[in-house]
Amino acid sequence: MAYYITDDCISCGACESECPVSCISAGDTKYVINPEECIECGACADVCPVDAPKPE
Repeated sequence: MAYYITDDCISCGACESECPVSCISAGDTKYVINPEECIECGACADVCPVDAPKPE
């Protein structure tokens, strides 16, 4: 079960640099996680100031 980023994302970019497999990138209105590359480690959720990354 991969993580995804909710609409609560404020596009701060904190999650992108924390991802050990670099599966997070800037989308049009928020950051997005590639579910095929996500290893479900939760590093993104640990650093997000608005708790936007959630497990599916």
